[in-house]
Amino acid sequence: MAKETGIRLIAQNKKAYHDYFIEETFQAGLSLAGTEVKSLRQGKCSLKESFIRIEHGEALIYNMHISPYEQGNIFNKDPLRVRRLLLHKREIRKIAQAVEQAGYTVVPLKIYFDKSLVKMDIAIAKGKKLYDKRQSIAKKDLLREAAKDFKIRNLTV
Repeated sequence: MAKETGIRLIAQNKKAYHDYFIEETFQAGLSLAGTEVKSLRQGKCSLKESFIRIEHGEALIYNMHISPYEQGNIFNKDPLRVRRLLLHKREIRKIAQAVEQAGYTVVPLKIYFDKSLVKMDIAIAKGKKLYDKRQSIAKKDLLREAAKDFKIRNLTV
């Protein structure tokens, strides 16, 4: 299905789903240099410690690591440089208003190629407490056990 739609996943932030309640998601473009795009085509990107801030009416992503391109020599940029996210003004205003509320933050979820463009899914999220994390782990375990039991019952019948 991904081949039909022209979407190819580069990196995903699985920790975000564990640490946050995802309220609303947005699709944003990225302002990148040429060697960074070539490095992304090779899949060399990490979203682990990255976060997003709204400053002076612009959305910026910090700590997103894009490894330098091997043949890039002098054209390579700093791997951890601050990059601009391309969003509509109304989306930036909506995100900024949500962040001003207590407990909300903006996290990157995944980065991917949509046809030939680099896109990123970002989300307005609220942090989970420790007991919330335990509940979601328990729920996943129950679903996994139920799926396993269902599979076993269908095989024996």
